[in-house]
This record gives sequence, C-alpha cells and structure tokens, in this order.
Amino acid sequence: MDWKRFGFIALIITALFGAVVMVGQSQQRPLLIITSMLATTISVATPLTLGALAGVFCERSGVVNIGIEGMMLSSAFFGWFTGMYLSNVYGWTLMPSIVTGTIVAVFTGALMGLLLAWLSVTFKVDQIIGGTVINILAVGLTGFLNRQLFFGETSLFGGTVPSSPGVYSAIHLPIKEIFAPMCGGGEICLENINAINRVFDQKPIAWAAIILVFVSHYVLFRTRWGLRTRAVGEHPKAADTVGINVERMRYLNVIIGGMLAGLGGAYFTIESIPSFEPLMTNGRGFISLAAMIFGNWTPIGAWAAALVFGSSQALQINLQLFRESIPEQWAFLQQSYVVGLTPYILTMLILTGIIGKTMPPAADGQPYEK
Repeated sequence: MDWKRFGFIALIITALFGAVVMVGQSQQRPLLIITSMLATTISVATPLTLGALAGVFCERSGVVNIGIEGMMLSSAFFGWFTGMYLSNVYGWTLMPSIVTGTIVAVFTGALMGLLLAWLSVTFKVDQIIGGTVINILAVGLTGFLNRQLFFGETSLFGGTVPSSPGVYSAIHLPIKEIFAPMCGGGEICLENINAINRVFDQKPIAWAAIILVFVSHYVLFRTRWGLRTRAVGEHPKAADTVGINVERMRYLNVIIGGMLAGLGGAYFTIESIPSFEPLMTNGRGFISLAAMIFGNWTPIGAWAAALVFGSSQALQINLQLFRESIPEQWAFLQQSYVVGLTPYILTMLILTGIIGKTMPPAADGQPYEK
C-alpha cells in the first residue's frame, strides 16, 4: 500500500474527527471527544475489518468473493439463534452460550465459504454469480427462518421472541490502575485517564479483529502458505507446475475467508446488539470489499481503509452525543440520514479510483483449468 493512500486515509480520519470536535466544542473537552470517537471507530470498524480480511484471503488465492455480505448475515443469524436457544431451552449460562454461538457463527461462515468454493473452483461457475447466490441465499434463508421460528402461532417459541443470551463484555485492560497514581488525585488528570481507558475497553471480537490483521499479514507475506496462496492467485499454471495443488489452496483459502466473515457476522448479534433483524448487516459486506480494494489486497491496508469507513459511521454516533451543543450553522447534522450517507459516499469515491488505481492479483476471478 503506497504512502498516497495512507495519506488520504489519515486526511479523511482527521477531517471526520475534527468535525466532531468542532461540533462539540462547547463541551470544552477535546480529549474526551477524540477518545470517544476513536473508541467508537475501532468498535464499528470490526465487522468491516473481518470482512475485508475475508476478501483478502479469497482474492489472493484467485477467487472473487462478493458474498461476504451473505456470509456475515447468515452467521449473524445462526450464531445468535444458537446462543439464544442454548440459553432459553437448556439453561446454559451467559458465557458458554455466547461462546458457542460465536463458534457456530464461524462454522456457518465456513460452510458458506465451502459453497462458494464448490461453485467457483469445482464447477467453475462465474464467481460474481456464485457470490450473488450466497447473498440471495442468506437473505432468503435468514428471513424465512426468522419468521418461521419466532412469529406465528406454530413457531418454535409460540410467537414470542425469547430472551437474548446477552453479549460479550468489554475486556478491561488496567490502564486506569497503572496511570491513576501518577495524577496525585487531580480531577482533570483522572478524567483524561478515564477517557483514554475507554479506547482500550473493547470487546473480544474487536480485539480479535486487530490481532487477526497482523497474523494475516504475517501468514500471507512471511510463510510458505502465504507464498503458495499468492502464487495460485497470480500465476496458477506456474504454481501447478511446481507441484502446488491449485484447487486445494483455493478451497482452503475461501473457507478461511468464510470463517473470518462468520466472525464478522457474530459481531452484529453476539457483540453489538443481542437480537437479529433481517438485513441487519446493511451493506457492510460490500463496504468491506471497498476497504479491501482500497487497501490494495493487503491485510494492514484493508484495516486502515476499514478504519476510514468506521470513523465515518462513528461520526453519526458521536454527533448524537453532542446534539444539544450543535451550533446553528451545523443544525443539518441533526438529521441522522445526512451523516449516515457518509460511508456510502466514501465507498463510491474510492471505487471510482479517485485515489489511484489498484492492482488485483493477476488471476483473480479466473477459473483454473489443469
């Protein structure tokens, strides 16, 4: 990823953060505003990061995956349903039920990845069509099961939605405990430490997404597995010539991509909101694809791009916190749909190539004939 892209990312994030600080200037707490924005950005960028990583693994091996949206949606439903069912029917305690739900969500993503690989690698179906099948299947299947299981007199729970198993709690790092003694009891100092501490109080899937960015980068660019993955995505015939099983590598990488997308789906119902709504992914899978492209098919670049989209979503959330202090000239920002358009406008700008052209893997989207 070149410095021009990183510079653009830094510019956009700075502008979005600056907008929130400017709107909330009457609060006289710039550090509190910035840390609130940063904490929200990291959180809401989590599914985008995982979706972008899913795309990186798939497309680095030569398989286009536009089915990330469907993988996330189906994983969100089955992960939530598993956790809720175990909690309500079998009485499992909070943590085992949501951990099991997360595992099921990842497994669901793997199954969707297997389906995409089966269509694209074995039957050599057009990969765009294969991804579209995944999306349509996920929308229809989750919508149908949601109606049949929870609504109607003959539904599984008699027409009522049972109580949710809950969501993950934030992982608390001892930032406050370490630095608070340095304040000497100063109120402003303690307030600043509390604000900074909020950035690090993220939930498990959010931390996992950050760790997986660096693990993925190492695997793809520092290991034999990564070399083989990139080989089958760039020049599969040459890879086959030296004994690399092209079909096997593509299958495994698409399944890995499905697992990452499944973990991203678990974010929606197990880490963010303990309930399922039809179409609740709301285009995040497609935004993840834009982040992957803008990140030039690299994990760190994709994460940086996901933070741009995350900060644009955090803009809407944080502006609501300072709703009463918005100056008159910025009153239009009180309309949630105005700032809500920001992620999608950025997606269109990036996909038009306004920041420069990207170079996908040479064999991306091309079925391999042995």
